[in-house]
Amino acid sequence: MENCTVVLEFILLGIPNTKGLETILFTILFITFLAFYLCTLLGNLLIFSAILTDAHLHTLMYFFLCNLSVVDLGYSSVSTPKLLANIWAQSRTISPGRCMSQVFFWHFLGSTECLLYIVMAYDWYMDICHLLHYLLIMNRRVCALLATGTWIASSLHYTILTSLTFMLPYYGSNMVEYFFCDIFPVVKLACADTYVIETVTFSNNGKVSMTCFPLVLASYIRIIYSVLKMNSAEGRSKAASTCTSHLAVVTLKMLVTPVQIFGNLVTPMLNPAIYTLRNKEVKAALRKLRGDQMPPH
Repeated sequence: MENCTVVLEFILLGIPNTKGLETILFTILFITFLAFYLCTLLGNLLIFSAILTDAHLHTLMYFFLCNLSVVDLGYSSVSTPKLLANIWAQSRTISPGRCMSQVFFWHFLGSTECLLYIVMAYDWYMDICHLLHYLLIMNRRVCALLATGTWIASSLHYTILTSLTFMLPYYGSNMVEYFFCDIFPVVKLACADTYVIETVTFSNNGKVSMTCFPLVLASYIRIIYSVLKMNSAEGRSKAASTCTSHLAVVTLKMLVTPVQIFGNLVTPMLNPAIYTLRNKEVKAALRKLRGDQMPPH
């Protein structure tokens, strides 16, 4: 009770376990993170622009990819600019309002991305395994509802968790032992019992990520079974390519998420490349966006 000063700003202490390595390591990290971030912005903006401007890409699959590009643009921008400012200019302070925004948008966009993976897996499952009924079931209205549902569900979920986090009283210490504001590092500074919020956050975050991978995997086991029964070699190749790309992205996210500093940068940067590198339609749209003349069909 000797220090009852209300916290007016938080101080981000940066990347854990790097004390004493600031000069060389931070220069390397700054260049690396900046390159990753610029590649993420460029890649996702190109994909987003190509899908919007090319009528050939106005299909349901690219509608979900467009949503994913928007998520990745926001997800990579939640913490990376502040991290770069921290490394370059030692700008460590952050207001409670901006700290709350980081907590909300990082979890909100991360959860939305996981739910989009599930929706995309279901879409491709219906496209490959129930082709005759695909357009009847997965029409534009249903897909719009599914996409909107992922955004709204994640938003409501993490509005509650963020509100619970910042309703706690914060007095005295304002040193956040992390490179951005996240729930667990912030609630450690609260002058109250944090058992409930920590338990709820841990269980909810675990449910989102642990639900995503099994559902996607189950969809692709069924898809692989259907692919193996196809008579067309071209159809098998196309379906296998699409499934491999999606499963690679989900697996990568599961692997890098525990190391958040890489999860914030690697997955949003690789998503455009993994999903579109072997996609002739997107390559054609990008050439058209660049102004190249398209060969006649």
